[in-house]
Amino acid sequence: MIALTAPAKAQNEGKVIDGVVAVVGSKMITISEIENQYLQYRAQGNIRGGEAETKCAILEGLMYNKLLLNQADIDSIEVTDKQVESELDRRIRYFIQQIGSKEKLEEYFKKSLVQIKDEFRDIIRDQIRVEQVQNNLTKNIKVTPSEVRAYFRNMPEDSIPMVNAEFVIGQIVKKPKTSLADEIEVKEKLRALRKRILDGESFATLAILYSEDPGSASRGGEVGLFGRGELYPEYEAVAFKLKEGEISDIVQTKAGYHIIQLIERRGDYINTRHILMSPKVSPEELQRASQILDSIAGLVRSGKISFEDAVAKFSDDPNKMNGGLMINSYTGTTRFEPDQLDAKVYYVVDKLEVGQISGPVPFKTDEGKDAYRLLFLKERTRPHKANLKDDYDKIQNWALEEKKDKTLQKWVKERISKTYIRISPQYQNCRFRNNWNEAKLN
Repeated sequence: MIALTAPAKAQNEGKVIDGVVAVVGSKMITISEIENQYLQYRAQGNIRGGEAETKCAILEGLMYNKLLLNQADIDSIEVTDKQVESELDRRIRYFIQQIGSKEKLEEYFKKSLVQIKDEFRDIIRDQIRVEQVQNNLTKNIKVTPSEVRAYFRNMPEDSIPMVNAEFVIGQIVKKPKTSLADEIEVKEKLRALRKRILDGESFATLAILYSEDPGSASRGGEVGLFGRGELYPEYEAVAFKLKEGEISDIVQTKAGYHIIQLIERRGDYINTRHILMSPKVSPEELQRASQILDSIAGLVRSGKISFEDAVAKFSDDPNKMNGGLMINSYTGTTRFEPDQLDAKVYYVVDKLEVGQISGPVPFKTDEGKDAYRLLFLKERTRPHKANLKDDYDKIQNWALEEKKDKTLQKWVKERISKTYIRISPQYQNCRFRNNWNEAKLN
């Protein structure tokens, strides 16, 4: 959370008398920027070396960012409000997930969510502009196979990193069907709740009591600010047409059935609350799904059908077009380290040999519905020292990142010589990575 929390938390630690420490092009760096980051690092136990050395490192990091921001001005790089809001909302959602609730986040900052967003909107805008400059400088950089091999050969033996165990896992999913009677029952419950709200009862209170969305029920059903393309399409189609305070009719999405209230509209973003209910799968249907998968597992084990063909023929998984392989949400690849797997999945696949398939395993779908799946261990690596045979993709990424870093460092050195830079006397004895003190002064 450092990128988002450093300024706010430091302000709570104590007041700093401000002043300009350095100027990079048209950008200034103040005492408070350095002190705020230093206080944050100290609070998190991230201080390496003495105070003066740490503050010098912080100053150089800030000068690097200001140099990139100055270039963004020169290149006329603009960031839309929609880009900023989307990234800000994404980070806020992540932080709420990490800290537990919107209320806990507000308590942490000692500010409302609106105030938190107002404080960090410009910070996020600058970060996006910096990233765009970096991307523009490195977007055409590639590494050849010979460069990858040379990079690995030049790594000192004692510097070659250990690679954690990894799994490549396939799945065959069977989602039990709900009955028409169950769906009618859920709709009747939602109609009754909607009538109570229209008759004057609190939507938020009823959401706390009855909504089946664990992420929003404790907040009175409040979902938060979202733009178009970020919610279920059916949900968005209705929510964006509502007036503030208006209650929708019943809306069906993959998650179940909703009634929605528009809390506020802010430009292209809306904040809504909802009550979610979904039909429950009967124990008989769950048992039937398990039995079907058990039969499929038998066919795979006996060699009568390949796992890939079984996926294509039987799986209800929407991602089955890639052979049923599970996708790692952290990396976007099909490879998982043990701590990136759900504990229940790890418990099953850790006992399988490569090429083996499990029996039916109960789980919750992304929509929170009960289902069963078979897990297939396609590949497994053991913890080992990195090597080109098993870890080429990783080594290729390391080589690419080093090449990009060298390109950026070369650009920084060139830009320093052409940019007006002034550093306050108390920081002129810092041992910087780059020669900021030799920069152009007029």
